[in-house]
Amino acid sequence: MREAAFGDRPEAEVWGALGGGVEERWLAAVVLGGQGYYAAAAAVLGELIGRGGLFGSLAASTLASHRRQLGGHAAARVLDGRALAMVPEDRDSGGQDPDDVDVAGARADALLGLAADAVGAGRLVEARRLHARVRPHGWRSRVRHQWLAAEIALAGGHAGQAVHPAEVAAATAREAGATRHILKSDLVLGTALVVWGTPESVDRGVDLLLCDLNHTDRRGLFSLVWPTALVVANAQADRSIAGTENVKERAENALSCVLRRADPSGRRLADRSPWIPTALLRSGEPPNADPETNFLTD
Repeated sequence: MREAAFGDRPEAEVWGALGGGVEERWLAAVVLGGQGYYAAAAAVLGELIGRGGLFGSLAASTLASHRRQLGGHAAARVLDGRALAMVPEDRDSGGQDPDDVDVAGARADALLGLAADAVGAGRLVEARRLHARVRPHGWRSRVRHQWLAAEIALAGGHAGQAVHPAEVAAATAREAGATRHILKSDLVLGTALVVWGTPESVDRGVDLLLCDLNHTDRRGLFSLVWPTALVVANAQADRSIAGTENVKERAENALSCVLRRADPSGRRLADRSPWIPTALLRSGEPPNADPETNFLTD
């Protein structure tokens, strides 16, 4: 289950693990969220949150991440606050689990989640303050810490400054062999390069994102497919590059799949969110934001 959640098997079939122990169920929910099975993940995570303790905190942070991926930053903030409140008292913990499945990792997850929520709400001063409070220990918190540094720079209009932390995140994820985190890091890096806007950075960013798109698509990681495809499509359209419609269709198909797999609360959040572009939505799915909205998913 660790390999599926944090290693090189993010596409693994994990349904049988939902009947396992507390850690196994949490790991299964992490995997299912990456595959876009938000409803199934939410059912497991809600039960774990009710148990409290370390895995209650980790579950709340995980569910918050899934809510953000559907544009629900305010709902995620409530969950991240709950996650922080549930972190067990362990003043001697310096982070002992290699994947941050420990007290220090849970605290980092909650604080980084709150910082990401603040970015989505446009509260950059708050985001920077929360980001500065995090002391990463394991590879996972180090990767997420760098994602947030890049996202804060992007949200502040400093795309060039977002490139370095995104590159550090990608290198750290590759060293850990964490496929899903590699692909998310490449999404952040590719987006930073495209938004930076120099001819060289755009070329590099589009090439990176196209490669990323093929891997996320092949692995069935629909929560990453649609934002990756949309950034590529927008970059191609801006430069009048052929193939834009094909990439937009891939984004539409992936987002449609994600919304069909979401629970009612997740669909309502997508319906109200300014982060989910209406141009990708099919008839009967939630109408919402300006189709040209810029975004990053967590």
